[in-house]
Amino acid sequence: MNLSIADKHGEKPSALDINKLRDEFPVLSQLAHNKPLVYLDNAATTQKPIAVINAIDEYYKTYNSNVHRGVHALSSIATMRFEAAREKVKNFVNASSIEEIIFTRGTTESINLMATSYGRTFLTQGDEIIISHMEHHANIVPWQMLCEQTGAILKVIPMNTHGELLLEEYEKLLSDKTKIVSISHISNALGTINPIKDMIAKAKQVGAITMIDGAQAAPHAAIDVMDLQCDFYAFSGHKMYAPTGIGVLYGKKALLEKMPPYQGGGEMIKHVSFDKTIYNDLPHKFEAGTPHIAGVIGLGTAIDFLNSVGLENIANYEKELLAYATKKAENTEGLKIIGHASEKVSILSFVLDYAHAHDVGTILDTEGIAVRSGHHCAMPAMAFFDVAATVRASFCFYNTKAEVDTLFDGITKVKELFG
Repeated sequence: MNLSIADKHGEKPSALDINKLRDEFPVLSQLAHNKPLVYLDNAATTQKPIAVINAIDEYYKTYNSNVHRGVHALSSIATMRFEAAREKVKNFVNASSIEEIIFTRGTTESINLMATSYGRTFLTQGDEIIISHMEHHANIVPWQMLCEQTGAILKVIPMNTHGELLLEEYEKLLSDKTKIVSISHISNALGTINPIKDMIAKAKQVGAITMIDGAQAAPHAAIDVMDLQCDFYAFSGHKMYAPTGIGVLYGKKALLEKMPPYQGGGEMIKHVSFDKTIYNDLPHKFEAGTPHIAGVIGLGTAIDFLNSVGLENIANYEKELLAYATKKAENTEGLKIIGHASEKVSILSFVLDYAHAHDVGTILDTEGIAVRSGHHCAMPAMAFFDVAATVRASFCFYNTKAEVDTLFDGITKVKELFG
């Protein structure tokens, strides 16, 4: 499955009642600097619906207990809700088994887990790892560390000035030395949707293992790991309306079974003696210690919420919103969009020729508008476009065209001050 929103969903009008949905998010009703809050920093983290907040509150108020190892009533309830959330995640990504769903702290830990456990075990000097020029630091640094530890070599897929990967160059990089290909589903800095299904298939032709950073994809459209045929897929709860500090690593069972534990401690063991430790079965082998129980339960509730809204409805509406914002940006004098990929979602990154990105973000904040200004943990991508930082407005289904108008009114104020 290529995540091609234009192809999959076309130009159908939104079926969402945005005002009703906004009522589900308490944060959105507040003021910032005595102005109505316009929250456009969703690529960094999304706000949480009341259903998720209530689920976390209920856990701590009524059945707070550790999971798996208790026989009393509270522990039984907590364990049941915890594992029910794992089943929801399995269905959300269309994994074949709950054994393939590992709970982590987020996408970053998921990638580090795979790089450390799989990479240190199976890579040797001269093996090659391929990533892309548009990756988040979380999908760059762990591979650099692995290369330092194993003698492997890091290769980088180049991109064009539209912010699209050069697939012909990718194919040239692939060889029998390629052991891992790790790429983002959607760029957090540019919004580019990468053709990962095709890229995974190309990697398989040379026998490489594939790791997909799905942090930006999970909130916006359906994920089907069996259709993609990826070996690993990672995403974070906090970018998809769930709590911070919880994430997922999907991995094919056959690969996970071959990998050694990432951490040692309680839960990941069957038996411990001073002579030998026998590790637990999947998925618990990779979940040492007390997990983020409330976070897992909150993640399950967030998935319920997304399913109730409808991922297709979300994709349709966000496509409309991005098109509206892009048109306004193209008609704004002195504004340059960074990233013009033909397949793109929910992110408008730009620079102004009369003000630094950090100044723009600060002034917009005084107008109650929350955007992200900086390198977005994608310094190589910023260097490619020869900018130190961009302003990133990132949208989701609770944003409105009126809020986009407010954003551009704010940009007009920036021009009055700096232009």
